[in-house]
Amino acid sequence: MNVFDCLEERGLLDTLTDPTLRQSDKPLNLYLGFDPTADSLHVGNLVGIVVLRWFQKFGHTPHVILGGATGRIGDPSGKSTERPLLDTPTIVNNVRRIKKHFEQILDFFHPTARPLVLNNDTWLSSVNLIDFLRDVGKHFRVNVMLTKEMVKNRLESDEGISFTEFTYQLLQAYDFYHLFSHYKVTLQLGGSDQWGNITAGIDLIRKLTIKPSYGMTFPLLTRSDGRKFGKTEEGAIWLAADRCSPYQFYQYLYRMPDADVIKLMRMLTFMPMEEVRKWEKAMKEDGYVPNSAQKRLAEELTRLVHDEAGLKSALEATELAAPGHAATLDLATLEKTYQEMPHAVLPRSEVVGAKFVEVAAKTGLVTSKGEGTRLIEQGGAYLNNEKIGDAQLKLEESQLIGGKFLLLSAGKKKRIIVKVD
Repeated sequence: MNVFDCLEERGLLDTLTDPTLRQSDKPLNLYLGFDPTADSLHVGNLVGIVVLRWFQKFGHTPHVILGGATGRIGDPSGKSTERPLLDTPTIVNNVRRIKKHFEQILDFFHPTARPLVLNNDTWLSSVNLIDFLRDVGKHFRVNVMLTKEMVKNRLESDEGISFTEFTYQLLQAYDFYHLFSHYKVTLQLGGSDQWGNITAGIDLIRKLTIKPSYGMTFPLLTRSDGRKFGKTEEGAIWLAADRCSPYQFYQYLYRMPDADVIKLMRMLTFMPMEEVRKWEKAMKEDGYVPNSAQKRLAEELTRLVHDEAGLKSALEATELAAPGHAATLDLATLEKTYQEMPHAVLPRSEVVGAKFVEVAAKTGLVTSKGEGTRLIEQGGAYLNNEKIGDAQLKLEESQLIGGKFLLLSAGKKKRIIVKVD
């Protein structure tokens, strides 16, 4: 099995510009670009990093391109409106932070395929505009650029497309040409929405060098209900621990619907396919314990993104926060898991002597006191892991764990630690 067979089996191969590439046994230099539009990548971006790691496992050298220059423009692919422009200090900070995701997942000690992380601002910032238009721009035909799907979709929208975004494909094509010329990169990877940008780069290389280059796309990660993977009502599921704690990351995966679990095992983990198929079979059999596959998926991905220490803290917080569970609730435990879980800070005057429903509303556990009352009546409200049956319950000093914490829960999914100052 070569890397392309492996990727196809795991649902990670969408399209190849040249199918004959699958027959090549030569090590490849390949690249995938990430624009630093935020200070963290989200879990939807994880599929691209996993694809890079699979190539590396088969002896091919990954090049990660962080778009310090293209991030100033904004890729219109898959976007219905123009991205807000970021200032230079923000982009520099974003580049610095998201580099850490690759250091966590890729093998930077690989003996033959050590990855390179590059910033395209290194070469694009020094390009002269007139030279660029003369040497690169002349190879692009506007009529062809207009047929690209990302451009057509925006032209048909009320928003339209700015000239700035329209020229993005020239910059990405030049990136590929630069990497081809200086780093012998012959394969560009991208999500399925990047096909137009990838083929633009291949055409430019052919016109400037008369040599072949290649492109491969992988599917965008979506859930069985059609929603984007990694999007929740609370926002994106970020890979950075200070944007989404290991506990929150673990819980998101643990709550994944059965219909999505096997797909995510295949696409986002390095679990052997034999094990994935065993889980797929087990989920259809009598006696299957609900959420067992989700637990395996959550453990595997939390370890991948946040390492063993992150997984350990996520499991500790999960045990602590289980309503009705006999987990030890003491000051040391809550202080340790406070940052892991959703949390809030309230002054003592707004907690001691106040009704549970009032505190729950102020912390955001519920949207209103009325919702808090209904939660209690339906048996879904917990204080320090003990069920509440009285909607008029007032909180007392003695209920504060260690004199400073409360653990509030709404059902099995929503919990918050309240720090009382």
